[in-house]
Amino acid sequence: MWRIYNPSGKKRVIVTKELPGVRWLDILTRADCKIEICTSTHVLQPDQILSAIGSHCDGAIGQLTENWDSGLFAALNAAHGAVYSNYAAGFDNVDIHAATRMKILVGNTPGVLTEPTAEMAVALTFAAARRVGESERFLRAGLFEGWLPTLFVGELLWCKTLGIIGGGRIGHAYARMMVEGHKMNLLYYDPSPNRDLEEYVAAYGEFLRSQGQQPVSCRRITHLEDLLMEADCISIHTVLNQTTYHLIDAQRMALMKDNAILINTSRGAVIDETALVEHCRRHPNFRAGLDVYEEEPQLKTGLTELDNVVLVPHIGSATMWTRQGMAVLAASNVAGIIMGYPVWDHSDVSPFLSDDPPLAAPSIVNAKELGLPAYR
Repeated sequence: MWRIYNPSGKKRVIVTKELPGVRWLDILTRADCKIEICTSTHVLQPDQILSAIGSHCDGAIGQLTENWDSGLFAALNAAHGAVYSNYAAGFDNVDIHAATRMKILVGNTPGVLTEPTAEMAVALTFAAARRVGESERFLRAGLFEGWLPTLFVGELLWCKTLGIIGGGRIGHAYARMMVEGHKMNLLYYDPSPNRDLEEYVAAYGEFLRSQGQQPVSCRRITHLEDLLMEADCISIHTVLNQTTYHLIDAQRMALMKDNAILINTSRGAVIDETALVEHCRRHPNFRAGLDVYEEEPQLKTGLTELDNVVLVPHIGSATMWTRQGMAVLAASNVAGIIMGYPVWDHSDVSPFLSDDPPLAAPSIVNAKELGLPAYR
């Protein structure tokens, strides 16, 4: 169940899943780490992780499918561990406050998931709008008997209204792809204005005007309900926390257009999945595309029976470049802290993917709270 890489290393690091590529192993090896890697494809339970931590563990790399709570951080602290890195950009599965109380630095892997996750959101958008999954199943079942004017008629998104919930990096990238590629007017809901996004859409609108075409527009919406009522397509790109749990519930779904499209590539619990099943049953022209689920890997009863929902198994970041980059960043977080490096204090982590990476830990989310110096 566990394999060991660089058994002569003086520092011990556990990794709860096999990670793609080899560069991440080289990074930890250069930090004189003995690397113990779980080879099972099953999600490790807390008692299994506790057993793996043991009496001495300098650092760990874990997965978003694991609940890294106060118990695990207490064990890591007792084992003289200094750092945990989540193999994910998000960290809603990590009790950051508990880790900070126990002086454990927590890393994540941002920056390399932006474009791939936005691409997956685009793929789900058009798969849902154009009924790709439904029509493919129809074809594979041998039911296609020839072209018909009414066969699998879907929705045209060209020049329609796009709604974004969460205007961060992934939401920005998705909006750019949809607005520029399909001339959609943009509404976005976010606690803070995204001036770069607004300026981008404005500049693109002026370019269209210069070509004699109708310009596109961008508006920040302060009330989510207004966005839900107006948008033809809504894509979720927010974090999961207490304020966003079941953000899209039965009442808010009822505000959407009967033929609206709802896309989620963020975290499953942002949508009340049970309410979504009922809404899709009552509104057959409503469509959804999901990459994430409320209780992964389980799906709520009835979800797989719906032809108007496109389902993929959490593959938003599943390109080899992205997954290898995530492994490099996670390993660099752990190696950087073990070697006493400062924390990288820039949003662009691409230098860590180069042949001459900075001598820093690329992304430590509680670095300031624990007084870790910034890279200069």
